[in-house]
Order: sequence, then structure tokens, then C-alpha cells
Amino acid sequence: MISLSHVSFSYNNAPVLTDINLEVATGEMVALLGPNGSGKTTLIKVACGVLRAAQGEVFLNGARLAGLKRRQIAQWVAVVPQQFFTPFAFTLREVVLLGRTPFLKGYSDGGPKDGQAVDQAIAQVGIEDLKERYFNELSGGERQKAVLAMALAQEPGLLLLDEPTAHLDINYQVEILELVRKLNREQGLTVIAAMHDLNMAALYFDRLVLLKGGRVFAEGRPDEVLTEEIVRDSFSASVRITRDPMTGAPHVIVKPKAYSG
Repeated sequence: MISLSHVSFSYNNAPVLTDINLEVATGEMVALLGPNGSGKTTLIKVACGVLRAAQGEVFLNGARLAGLKRRQIAQWVAVVPQQFFTPFAFTLREVVLLGRTPFLKGYSDGGPKDGQAVDQAIAQVGIEDLKERYFNELSGGERQKAVLAMALAQEPGLLLLDEPTAHLDINYQVEILELVRKLNREQGLTVIAAMHDLNMAALYFDRLVLLKGGRVFAEGRPDEVLTEEIVRDSFSASVRITRDPMTGAPHVIVKPKAYSG
């Protein structure tokens, strides 16, 4: 689905990504991990073409991303950003309709197919009762669901999520990740998500890619990446790794400094 080959990127000559090589096949569900400033958000932006790699190439379905038009990319790739704001009083349904923009001509509101895609996305996320509410009046969790529905209305093959559970309570975190995994399992949606919560990443993602200083520091199954040594060396934190008794996934327990000796 997507391949990054020797990708590097800098802000004002300060390296953020360095020689990134990453391939994600169709139907995979991959979490990007790493400390703050490790390059997770930048990698997401480079992967969807918002930022252009200073070196290296990104390939989408075998085609050079740099050679594709924005409309073409948007018909294949949907992005859920950390935060989404609307300057106008849009209803939730109007926000979700923005996801059809890559398929519309001019200022059209679209045809029956577009309306069907919007209604299906709203139903998938389970927010039908909110569709006439104004977006800016929604709670944080409801807004995140609306933005996810907007991304699904694009009918993408690849979904990029940047910290999709940030600032959400545990119930909304589980709802969002359960839905994303369901779409991955049942519809073959390819997913790459920048994640902050290591334990949630271990529970819901089959493959983890851990960044440190803009480079791939570790990659593999959750039990291969989330080891005490790797977490300590990448996050500078002392932890103990146990196994979730229900799922068998690794569970990270932070050791307070008073008990880290």
C-alpha cells in the first residue's frame, strides 16, 4: 500500500526524520510510537504528501507520491489529525461531507453516491443522533468520532491517524480503536496511527514501529518492541513489562523514580 524509501525531512535545517525505510502492506494495522519530538507526526504528514521528503521517496500503490495530484492522493488516503477546527457553524453532517471533497466538482454538494457515503460513514461511527448538531458544540470524543467519519466518507484504502485517542477518556479511546480495528479486519482498511499510549498500541495493533530521534529504533510485534530494555533506551523511563492476562499482550508499568533503583 505505502512505502517510504530512505526518507529524510528537516525543519529549518534541523533533521526531524533521517533515512526512514518503512513498508506497510495492504490490510496491515501499524502503530507509530516514540517519545515527543521523535518524528511521528512528521512521518504521517510526509506519508500523505502534506510535507515533501527532502531526500528519499514515498510510494503509494506503487506510484511516486510526489508525482500524484492532491486530489488523487485524497481519493486513496484519509487523515485524522490531532485537532480539527471549523471556522463556521457547520453541522456534524456538513463536516463529514467535507470528506467527499476529492470526488466533487466545483462547489457541488455531490450526488446520491456522495450522500450515501456520508450517511454510511456516520452510521459506521455510530453518531446518527448527532448529525444535525453543530460541530463546535460537540464534546471532544464526539468531535473525534465526527472527524473519523469524515475520513471514512472518503472511502480510503489507507487511513492515517495522528494521536487518535489523545485527550479522550478511556471509554472513547476504546470505542475509537475498536472501530478502527473492526474496519481493518472486516473491510481490509490499511491503518497507520501515531500513538502515545504504549499499552493501547500493544492491545490493538499487530505491528509497532518505534521512532527515536527521527530514526526507526525498533520494529516488530508488540512483544518484540515493548521490552524493558527498548522502552528504557527510547523513552529514558524505567518500566516493568508484564503480560495482559486476557490478551497476552505486553503491558507497560512505569516505575516511579523512588522505586527504580
